[in-house]
Order: sequence, then structure tokens, then C-alpha cells
Amino acid sequence: VQLQASGGGLVQARGSPRLSCPPAGRMFTNYAMGWFRQAPGKEREFVAAISRIGGTTNYADSVKGRFTISRDNAKNTVYLQMNSLKPEDTAVYYCAADRIVATTLTNDYWGQGTQVTVSS
Repeated sequence: VQLQASGGGLVQARGSPRLSCPPAGRMFTNYAMGWFRQAPGKEREFVAAISRIGGTTNYADSVKGRFTISRDNAKNTVYLQMNSLKPEDTAVYYCAADRIVATTLTNDYWGQGTQVTVSS
């Protein structure tokens, strides 16, 4: 499974960009999907995850109520809708895939990240 996150860039605070991650490969529905981020000088951290079929979602407390993860299994794509952005959301965002659950740093596959920079 090859992953490539897109949709980042320079956005203003309180903006609402949407990140996408269309895994290249078969059997997309075999994988739970997650989003992680890494800010400069900090460790990579969990942001959000969604189960294989999409019935269960999990969020980090720091983004709960502002970010929404979703997946379109027909399009083999996972999304991260980001609302009410804050400067502290500035980071490189990564998508990840795992056969079990994508809430930890030990996922089966990682994609290249996309930079999100929030200006105040």
C-alpha cells in the first residue's frame, strides 16, 4: 500500500482545509486508516483514526470537535477535514494504514506527509 497525503499548505487561523490520502493498492477496506502529525522539534503524534468500514472514529483531545476523519471506500480515499485551525496545528501531517487499528505509531504503512502551516 502506497500512501500520499495532500491538501496542505499555508492557511489562516480558523481556516478549514481538507487533507486527502488515496492509498495506491488493492484491498483498501482491509485497513484502518489514521492521521498523525509532527510539529518542528516535537515527536509524531496521533490525530485521528477510522476503522476499516468507517463505523468507528477516534480523535486526539487536541483536535476533538474541530477535525473530522472520514473515508470513501468507493474512491479508496481517507480524508481529514480540519476546522477552526490554530497556529499550534502547524505540522507535517501523515496518513497511515494498519490491518488492525491506526491509533498508534506502529502502523503497517506510512505515507509521505503534507505540510500544514497555520498563520495567525
